[in-house]
Amino acid sequence: MKKFQDIEYKRPDVDGFIDLLKEAAEEFPKKDLQGQVDLIKKVDKASEKINTAGTIASIRYSIDTRDEFYKGESEYFDEIGPRVQDVANNFNKAVLYSDHRAGLEEVFGKQVFNLYEMNEKSFSPEIIEDLVEEAKISNEYQDLIGSAEIDLDGKKYTLSRLRPLIESKDRETRIKANEAYFGFFEKNMEKFDDIYDRLVHVRDRMAKKLGFENFVELGYLRMSRSDYGPKEVAKYREQIVKHVVPFATELRKRQEKRLGLDHLYYYDEALNFNSGNANPKGDPEWIIEKGKEMYKGLGPVTDEFFTIMTKYNLFDLLSHDGKMSGGYCTSLEEYKVPFIFANLNGTAGDVEVLTHEAGHALQMYLSRNQILSAYGFPTYEACEIHSMSMEFLTYPYMDLFFEENTEKFKFAHMAGTMEFLPYGALVDHFQHYVYENVDASPEERRNKFRELEKMYLPHRDYKDNDFLNSGGFFFKQAHIFQSPFYYIDYTLAQVCAIGFFRMSLEDHDKAMETYLDLCKLGGSKSFLDLVASTGLKSPFADGTMEAAVETIKSQLDKIDDSKF
Repeated sequence: MKKFQDIEYKRPDVDGFIDLLKEAAEEFPKKDLQGQVDLIKKVDKASEKINTAGTIASIRYSIDTRDEFYKGESEYFDEIGPRVQDVANNFNKAVLYSDHRAGLEEVFGKQVFNLYEMNEKSFSPEIIEDLVEEAKISNEYQDLIGSAEIDLDGKKYTLSRLRPLIESKDRETRIKANEAYFGFFEKNMEKFDDIYDRLVHVRDRMAKKLGFENFVELGYLRMSRSDYGPKEVAKYREQIVKHVVPFATELRKRQEKRLGLDHLYYYDEALNFNSGNANPKGDPEWIIEKGKEMYKGLGPVTDEFFTIMTKYNLFDLLSHDGKMSGGYCTSLEEYKVPFIFANLNGTAGDVEVLTHEAGHALQMYLSRNQILSAYGFPTYEACEIHSMSMEFLTYPYMDLFFEENTEKFKFAHMAGTMEFLPYGALVDHFQHYVYENVDASPEERRNKFRELEKMYLPHRDYKDNDFLNSGGFFFKQAHIFQSPFYYIDYTLAQVCAIGFFRMSLEDHDKAMETYLDLCKLGGSKSFLDLVASTGLKSPFADGTMEAAVETIKSQLDKIDDSKF
């Protein structure tokens, strides 16, 4: 394999792949069991080439959203995606209704049939144009975020590059940085409202064409949720309100006292300690070198994985003009390797990216020989278990990055897990409201978001910021625009990750072994089946939320945070 920057991109023969799918769908029922197995593997192999080309185009576009060539290639895949999906669904139906299904399930497992069944319910040729439109509108959001050039004290910043100033020890600097950051969203409020309104309506239109009352059920199907639904999630959110919100509010009061403030405002939340947050002791290149040491220390499996990542430059980590914000991990299926995209900015988040996104990447690397490419990644909430658990499992090596500030980092990280859960539930609750009230005006949506903030984040005070007091904070949350109903998955996984943390406190080697075994399963099982394989309790089960709170509380209470 070549290094990522040296991989030649060539637009794949999509028409040839479509012809293959059509022929395979026609021939499939005529085959015996072995013939059907061979045909499934043949189609899967061909799909890897198409998917890899699309992924390369997408990565290179997100690295520089101003690159007209890769922007065009990304748009091409957005446009042809639904057409390919239409033909692929016909092949999937042939597999679903095979006379040899029992034998196929023995070879490939049952999960792929769960996935095919959900795809069948969530797709019809009737919505192809709507899917293309949805992708185009979603790209408008990405382009708008990528276009941000924020002037502050004579310097230009991207949204990502403002983060160190938002965490500044100087309150006036924090205030100015926050005003500049959210000022970008306020300045473009009409654009964000319009983009979201069009996304909501195109999704609602698709749902109704498919026979659903609204987008909620379709959204759950698109997230591949086969063993829980909106009722279970609503009850889960109630558990967060009951057990987590009071504790998270306590932590914010503790932060207020620690900072010596009369009152904690929104622009103070990102600063954990008066002495400054625990930031890594070196630049991004130094962090990567320390990462090599950390993953070598964790064991031969992680050492091999990280060596491959660095050898072939399977990262793009530095923030620069035109680069998409945020971070992600994806897969180059044809080469059986992952790729990590991020925006390092000199904060503790850089190390969290190195652990979080590398958790995704390690899982993909260990799942590279799964029988189907569909099993390369599990469903989204299960994916996030790998990433969030890795953040905890690497605790013994955090001194490599933070040295004398290691305990400070761990305190902030653990507190952050509890403070995140209510926010994740808020985002999910908001989306249920939006898609159940599709004709709500943009102003009504923003008002609802602010109303829910007061339920889930009762500590949050926007002072005299009219834009944020009107509910504009959600504009910054890309998942709301681009990945509806994804965000609750982070919270479900966080609860499981805290379970791994609890396990590691008792026996780190056993926790690491269990974690690697989970990674190897990839997406071959559903979320709850994967959780069960680890011996952890389901996040939906009675007592799980209380246990998560107690685990974090017990560890935080061992640390005298006033000394920081």
